[in-house]
Amino acid sequence: QVQLVESGGGSVRAGGSLRLSCAASGSIYSRYCMGWFRQAPGKEREALASIAGDDSTTYADSSVKGRVTISQDNAKNTLYLQLNSLEPDDTATYYCAAVGGGMGCFPGLLLRRDLASWGQGTQVTVSS
Repeated sequence: QVQLVESGGGSVRAGGSLRLSCAASGSIYSRYCMGWFRQAPGKEREALASIAGDDSTTYADSSVKGRVTISQDNAKNTLYLQLNSLEPDDTATYYCAAVGGGMGCFPGLLLRRDLASWGQGTQVTVSS
């Protein structure tokens, strides 16, 4: 079992930045691959970025590449997502997710509800 708690969301103006955090607890074997996805009202879930637990290899979706940085602090069991140059279209609920080992690590994997553990989400609102 993995527990994930996101924080750091809020309201910002376009062009601003936010850093989201995800505190993880539970089995480390169940959170080999961690990352973030988001969902805006009326839209499908969108995988953003992932990071592998062993070598910290990262992947970012092309839609946000260059504007987001994913990182982790294993000593603190915390995952981060730095969001820069935010745009109104970035308004969404942002979720932290974790998947166990054996399946690789890429953003789309985090959307598999049958494989991944999800947090409750943190709201990001970007105004123009």
